[in-house]
Amino acid sequence: MQESKEFAEKELALEFLRVVEAAAIAAARTMGQGDRRFSDHVAVEAMRQVLDTVPICGTVVIGEGERDEAPMLYIGEKVGKGYKNPDPGLRFPEVDIAVDPLEGTNLCATGAPNAIAVLAAAEKGGLLYAPDTYMDKIIVGPGCGDGIDLDAPVADNLKAIAQALDRDVDDLVVIVLDRPRHEKLIADIRAAGARIKLIGDGDLSAGISAAVAGTNVHAVMGIGGAPEGVLTAAALRCLNGHMQARLKPRHEQEIERMKQMGIKDLNKIYTEKELAPGENIVFAVCGVTAGNLLDGVRFWGDGKRTHSMIMTYQWRHIRFIDTIHLEGGPETRVRL
Repeated sequence: MQESKEFAEKELALEFLRVVEAAAIAAARTMGQGDRRFSDHVAVEAMRQVLDTVPICGTVVIGEGERDEAPMLYIGEKVGKGYKNPDPGLRFPEVDIAVDPLEGTNLCATGAPNAIAVLAAAEKGGLLYAPDTYMDKIIVGPGCGDGIDLDAPVADNLKAIAQALDRDVDDLVVIVLDRPRHEKLIADIRAAGARIKLIGDGDLSAGISAAVAGTNVHAVMGIGGAPEGVLTAAALRCLNGHMQARLKPRHEQEIERMKQMGIKDLNKIYTEKELAPGENIVFAVCGVTAGNLLDGVRFWGDGKRTHSMIMTYQWRHIRFIDTIHLEGGPETRVRL
């Protein structure tokens, strides 16, 4: 790869593929062992190690938390070969990085579906610096963006989505996190006639599914994590999906943190273009456990197999990549 100060989506896509594959493989080794913290820990370590081999000057804008809360991949941390092994003769692009080394720690720990390793990247300033707080979201696929309104009644949004998709409301499937805070939302969706898929974790994976035809997911509604919201927005930019979202701080400390990060209007409704405004976006995700979009990591004596999705905004490429990682000697056999 030729070193350059420019952000090159096409070249960096496969570099970021290596990053999410490493995190997914490390996490998958812990699947079903019941220790979600350990699963997250090994995914973070693996992702951080490979990130430092990528030819970028990267800054983590969405990560594992504040510097005093996370030993690595914390917000503001510098990553990439440009910082790890600086060479005055080489110039690397400045890149903002958003990561979730293991989305669905509980899913991995229990062996449940849809645990994933995720990274989004954009040119400097191309991703919103979002605090680690909650975010109220409505996420839909292509063609449905004009009809949604975060402040509108649930029934009105569902009618608009159904009309855009040329369906009836009772044809729709809406994903909602199974939380006590969503009791009224769930009741309103049911009253409108739509069907619901309740999930315990993984609203980022759900948001991606809503923008991909054939997943039988037509919308995601409710309050989830703000960092996951920014990552979802980056994916939606590549998938032509849409979302509206509003930050939901839980206490005064989070409000103060938002102001420090330059967020002054606490009631602002963001679109996917405002959450991920970059013109050069790469989104990489690798399955840890099998799910709606991706297979999980599979192991055998001679190697392992990963299933990933790599998206680029400028190049309009959506790649599903099935990779066999061979181990052992020259007699190692490739398995279908």
